[in-house]
Amino acid sequence: MAAFGRLDVAFNNAGIQVTYAGSADEHAEDFDRVNAVNYRGVWASMKCELRQMRSQGSGAIVNCSSIRGLGGGPGPAAYSASKHAVIGRTKSAALGPHGVRINAVCPGTIDTPMVSEMVATGALDQTRAVEAIPIGRLGRPDEIAAAVLWLCGPGASFITGVALLGDGGQLA
Repeated sequence: MAAFGRLDVAFNNAGIQVTYAGSADEHAEDFDRVNAVNYRGVWASMKCELRQMRSQGSGAIVNCSSIRGLGGGPGPAAYSASKHAVIGRTKSAALGPHGVRINAVCPGTIDTPMVSEMVATGALDQTRAVEAIPIGRLGRPDEIAAAVLWLCGPGASFITGVALLGDGGQLA
């Protein structure tokens, strides 16, 4: 604010993964850590962003959820729940009539350091992951970035409260 005097766009891209565990087997420490970053991080960022954008009467916020925020699956129960919470927060906040648009992106399996670590630790079988994607490859970070830029730009000026899936057709 000191440098530019306003805040027009924000991308809240918080996400960590912990050991894959179902609801009955996950540790409270893992649950708390995932939610502290994935959900509370988005909440804290939005709180500050919204104060400024409401005072301006305009702005666009995009929160990073996940394909796991739109559906469950075996394994990462805390991660999935935290990403569901991001979508819920996005939709709830989008209802405010303050000229601020709020959306989420929900990436599928994207070639990121987090996915590379999951492959290295055996938490994800990359061959099977690619086979589950109709496009036949992992997504690229720049593809998700393009979706975020579109949601922040004038082409999406009437879009708010959306959870935009970028998964190469996996959930189709």
